Amino acid sequence: MSALGDILSAGRRITTHRPWPRAVLDRDGWESASFLAADGRCTLLGLWGEWDTVHMALASQDPLEIAVVSLPCTDGSFPSVGQHHPPAIRPERAIRDLFGLVPQGADDARRWLDHGRWGKRQPLGAAVHPDTGAGDAYAFLPVEGESLHQIPVGPVHAGIIEPGHFRFTANGETVVRLEERLGYVHKGTESLMAGADVARAAKLAGRISGDTTAAYGVAFAQAVEAALDVTAPPRAQWLRALMIELERIANHLGDFGAICNDASFSIMLAHCGILRERVLRAADIAFGHRLMMDRAVPGGVARDVTSEGVAAMRALVAEIRARFPTLVQLYDRTTSLQDRTVATGRLNPALARQFGAGGFVGRAAGRDFDARSLAGPLPYRELDFAIATRTEGDVNARIWVRIDEVTQSLDLIDQILERLPDGPVQVTLPGASEAREGMAIVEGFRGDILVWLRLGADGKVARCHLRDPSWFQWPLLEAVIEGNIVADFPLCNKSFNCSYSGHDL
Repeated sequence: MSALGDILSAGRRITTHRPWPRAVLDRDGWESASFLAADGRCTLLGLWGEWDTVHMALASQDPLEIAVVSLPCTDGSFPSVGQHHPPAIRPERAIRDLFGLVPQGADDARRWLDHGRWGKRQPLGAAVHPDTGAGDAYAFLPVEGESLHQIPVGPVHAGIIEPGHFRFTANGETVVRLEERLGYVHKGTESLMAGADVARAAKLAGRISGDTTAAYGVAFAQAVEAALDVTAPPRAQWLRALMIELERIANHLGDFGAICNDASFSIMLAHCGILRERVLRAADIAFGHRLMMDRAVPGGVARDVTSEGVAAMRALVAEIRARFPTLVQLYDRTTSLQDRTVATGRLNPALARQFGAGGFVGRAAGRDFDARSLAGPLPYRELDFAIATRTEGDVNARIWVRIDEVTQSLDLIDQILERLPDGPVQVTLPGASEAREGMAIVEGFRGDILVWLRLGADGKVARCHLRDPSWFQWPLLEAVIEGNIVADFPLCNKSFNCSYSGHDL
């Protein structure tokens, strides 16, 4: 039995949790699970709380094994995972902000999502307290050395972009430290989810991060279906994969152009913007919404694709195949672009593994995890595709992973359209006679999205946690900019393209 299996066997199994096991542990068991993540035997997939409990999702390798472990916090505290495993630090700060549960032994007790402007403390906890701390200055970490200066950027930025604050400490033009402060677009989604019916909660899930609405919709739907032990019809599963791949192409094209634009090569932004617009228009024809919002629903999909939609997607694939290689060649042969992207913002592969970095951030640094390869209801295991990876970990590698994935997604769309099964696209969800729990992991364009939920006996959502891949990518952006010049931050930042909204919940 694996080390993770040993820990699960020592706990109390929750039989209503699907599709992966969940076990309630004592404090010793919790700390043992924490050390599995800290020493690299497991990857931390998520860490979240309730008013009296903390949960941790872990994945072991060779063979892949996924599980959730839980710890009742009878005294309002739990042993910190972050004291041994840095990727857990920010989730623990969020748990403290939202639920008031204290991570014992944590090195960083600063607020994270709570900026002192809610008017209350621990709004989802057992006891809610008034907060009079509005406007308290945030204590950024100190940096010591000669000839250092700070550059504050944000939270308000030029253009149409979400808010986030970046505090640079630099020696001349060289960045010595970057520290982020996020949480400006906290929406209270987890609070809004509690008590919502499944249809309402699905809409909230689709709005966690608007550029990933299809993948979030699929992930939430799969978590509900897992909890209720229901399988969506085969045609719906294939249509969900189709939506996810269209979304991936649209975002990768947008990022490709935007990264080049930040290197003052704006012609690429224009050409990629045209192709991205083609993708959105094809999605509108096929699914009735440019972003495919609210099209993946628990039980299936809200709308079937018509012959007109199939024709639009085939035409889209042909157009991108005809025009995209020229843009890739233009990028690869433009020396001024290569000078800005090659060897800039390198991510150490060991850090990528430690933080479980998903998507193009991790795969550009050699981490070959892709949730599409997991066994599950989506049809990827029946499709022919390979995980696109690079090893250099720089801006250029993150661009090339996107390029490879655009080409791959075009092939996947061809396969899906060729083999799309007939049949219904939705099933009626059964009623629940008892509380049920479900979890799903879906590969969005940024990486793996995790959704965990509990449905009450009344069929409504009692608790739902949605973890964006950005939670484990944002800290790595701080690491890759060190030693680079300030002017290269836009390139590094855009090459990561982390979600503010997805992180801030």
